[in-house]
Amino acid sequence: MSKQVALVTGGGRGIGLGIANTLAENGFNLVIDDVHQETTIQADLASLRERGADVKYIQADISQADQRKMLLDQIDQYFQRLDLLVNNAGVAPKQRLDILEATEESFERVLSINLKGPYFLTQQVANWMIRQKQTDPSRKPKIINISSVSAFASSPSRGEYCVSKAGVSMMTKLFADRLAEYEIPVYEIQPGIIMTDMTEVVKEKYDQLIANGITPIKRWGYPEDIAKGVIALALDFFPFSTGEVIHVDGGFHIRRL
Repeated sequence: MSKQVALVTGGGRGIGLGIANTLAENGFNLVIDDVHQETTIQADLASLRERGADVKYIQADISQADQRKMLLDQIDQYFQRLDLLVNNAGVAPKQRLDILEATEESFERVLSINLKGPYFLTQQVANWMIRQKQTDPSRKPKIINISSVSAFASSPSRGEYCVSKAGVSMMTKLFADRLAEYEIPVYEIQPGIIMTDMTEVVKEKYDQLIANGITPIKRWGYPEDIAKGVIALALDFFPFSTGEVIHVDGGFHIRRL
């Protein structure tokens, strides 16, 4: 029970699974939350356990209040602690529509999963972390939000996604401010163009953009690139920082002429 426990939402594939692999390799026990049936990712869970982690998979939709409560109740019952929350779960619009045509249904779905869920999950986790620190001041809990360059870069064909990630970026600042008195840092990682299921549908477009120099580093990013940023924060390499934004985007955020 002395090993730190990390919760990775959306940890069953893509960026979340890459983060989970790196955390396992660095001595963390893991809670993987996703909406998929556990049977669909048994091989990945087995691989995490081979890396030395005690892994609990919990199928939960964090956009739903009762499922967020169930998620944390099960973590408490199984591990009796939580040291790191990685808010990674997120979705793109089911259909890319121009902002002049986008639907309220899509807006509500994307904002509910990408922003409302992480916001209130973080609220619950933060209160639990505060209680843990009051019981054991040596604990060093942390919260890491995975947002996107879409927090600041306009994509009018998926406006709801951009709005949700901009919200996550402000959420980072709000919780960093509020939790500083408890010495619970909150960080944000902004991925750029990352090779995942979400970007596979527009691979040709991004291949061309990268070749034409949209990123100074001319390659796709990979889940492992995000995971390296997470582990640097998780291992307390930035103890005098909170609210910090780490760009993992090949330099996309650099404004250049």
